[in-house]
Amino acid sequence: GYLSSALFLSVALGALGLAVGHPIDTVKVRLQAQSIYKGLFHCVAQTYSHEGVHGFFKGMAFPVLTTGIINSIVFGSYSNALDYLSQSERTDRSQGKSASSVQVFTAGCFSGLVQVLVLAPIDLVKVRLQGQTNTSRYRGPIHCVASICREEGPRGLFRGGLALALRDVPCYGLYFLPYELTCQALTESGKQPGTFAILMAGGLAGVVTWAFATPMDVVKARLQMSGAGGREYQGVLHCMRVSVREEGIRVFFKGLLLNSVRAFPVNAVTFLSYESLMRTFCPPPAG
Repeated sequence: GYLSSALFLSVALGALGLAVGHPIDTVKVRLQAQSIYKGLFHCVAQTYSHEGVHGFFKGMAFPVLTTGIINSIVFGSYSNALDYLSQSERTDRSQGKSASSVQVFTAGCFSGLVQVLVLAPIDLVKVRLQGQTNTSRYRGPIHCVASICREEGPRGLFRGGLALALRDVPCYGLYFLPYELTCQALTESGKQPGTFAILMAGGLAGVVTWAFATPMDVVKARLQMSGAGGREYQGVLHCMRVSVREEGIRVFFKGLLLNSVRAFPVNAVTFLSYESLMRTFCPPPAG
């Protein structure tokens, strides 16, 4: 059924995506949350010099173990929301039918909101572990969770959650919208999109999404590192004001290049796997 196929997709895809993208993500997080690096190459050189290759894979265990759940929530809530909004089967391209842009955007926003509730603690732990350079405050993901709960209470696991929601709710609407539109543009009427169309649409969706998401991604990373030896911020607006005052408006575009480079291949494979497995396990109704 739908659930089993979505879970299978998420586990297989998540491992591949994280293996490819996590080192880039680590450099991105450090550039966004720490001001000790002069730029991309300086961050890479410093990380390798002090921590070796292992330094680029810090914080990967927790996302690997939970990526199946996250991807299932994202794609499952999107598909179900789109079905509800369109009052029909999810975008049956084989019959030339497609949901409207408003419906796709709304369903995407809903999926972003739902996954934030689960992702917030996972992402916090990932960022905290990635941000560890010369110190070893946290021995691993479980120790990190225990330390945060002991020091800040359970609410501490949702530090940066508002910034995460402000990033993901609108950006997941943007995530699915360019994918659907590009698939339609690259597919002949009455046919299902081919591999090339899916790869290009998925990659483009990832790049477009991160172009809009990066400013709030910077704020999120800084708020998440706040309280872990980093600078303390009182909230989203305070973080934005302080960051602009000290580093200028360019601060909100830190990590944009890395986000884009990582986004295209990872999201291209994500959507290709999603479409392939949906066609295998949940084919559209005949006729």
